[in-house]
Amino acid sequence: MPRFQKNDNFIDKTFTVIADIVLKVLPASKQEKEAFAYYRDGMSAQSEGEYAEALENYYEALRLEEDPYDRSYILYNIGLIYASNGEYIKALEYYHQALDLNSRLPPALNNIAVIYHYQGVKASEKRDLETARTMFDKAAEYWKQAIRLAPNNYIEAQNWLKTTGRMASDNMY
Repeated sequence: MPRFQKNDNFIDKTFTVIADIVLKVLPASKQEKEAFAYYRDGMSAQSEGEYAEALENYYEALRLEEDPYDRSYILYNIGLIYASNGEYIKALEYYHQALDLNSRLPPALNNIAVIYHYQGVKASEKRDLETARTMFDKAAEYWKQAIRLAPNNYIEAQNWLKTTGRMASDNMY
């Protein structure tokens, strides 16, 4: 810890400088500050595509962090890494763990929906229409939840729900 910044991106550098300042002035325990440092380093590694390093940092942050809200974001980011590596079952597990701690996390709901939609598309391609319908219905339920929490987001999902007739089955607002 702290990790060497390889990225010359202005926004990443700015985030790191601000995070370092916040870390120094934050009225938090040493353990909380250490957990935040690992989380920050995990985000930095993740943004550079260094997923193994990011996971190491996130797991250490998870070990140290006690606040459920903060833990939910660590779990969510771990889910992002597994999803980007095509490990969808693991990603779903981490997204659900994040939602168990923070049910108001629209990105996790959206990402779960995206995985189910993807599985529905794959099942359709194999002509397994029953599985496809089940996966699409699951995707719809998670997208509806995400849209309820963030009505101005997920426009493509809203359009998909409308065009497939899945939005009408539940009052969205």
